[in-house]
Amino acid sequence: MSILNYARSVVNFKFSFLQRSFGGKSFKLLDVGAGNHSASRIKSLFPQCEYYGLDLDKSYNNSDDDFKVMKDFYELDLTKLNYDIVPEQYFDGIWMAHVIEHLYNGDEVVSGLTKKMKPGGYFYIEYPGKKSTTLPSMRGSLNFKDDASHVRLYSVKELTSVFEANGCTVLKSGTRRNWYYIFAMPIRMVLSLVKKGHLEGNIFWDLLGFAEYLWVKKN
Repeated sequence: MSILNYARSVVNFKFSFLQRSFGGKSFKLLDVGAGNHSASRIKSLFPQCEYYGLDLDKSYNNSDDDFKVMKDFYELDLTKLNYDIVPEQYFDGIWMAHVIEHLYNGDEVVSGLTKKMKPGGYFYIEYPGKKSTTLPSMRGSLNFKDDASHVRLYSVKELTSVFEANGCTVLKSGTRRNWYYIFAMPIRMVLSLVKKGHLEGNIFWDLLGFAEYLWVKKN
């Protein structure tokens, strides 16, 4: 990995845990909620990644270039808890960022997905925490209720119990604080105003503690 790509992987909170988990090694990744060109972004930073996407709708902000770098894509409804098309104990990593809050049975979903991970594999999950219900409303979501598709709150304590019941150990968890993003807030605010004409709520996530996360390893 080049110095520039290494820096990019460290600055992005989610990608920093990919770096910690795998570095420059070859690995199979299941990206749950694979949209917003995540496939192309991850492959550009981790070329040794064998990328698999999973989402309700494969066309959600994915381009032809994204599908070209994917090994496979599983288009399914997570809430139905039927993951037969996804191979068992196959993936070195499962990444699930800002998906579980859209699921009424996310605890059962996580439990089912852990079975798709190899022993020694890593699971990263991120979601709006309870603190998000007390934050002011903003465009781009700063309060949990800003997004009408959010259906349920989860907590580190609850998800820790789910992972431990499925033979996993929580390596790190808590409130997401990306200090790179916090220090860059003035620049991000200016860019948001110039490009969009308003401030986006996610600029303030790390400063105000909007999100929680868990980084987990399967025993």
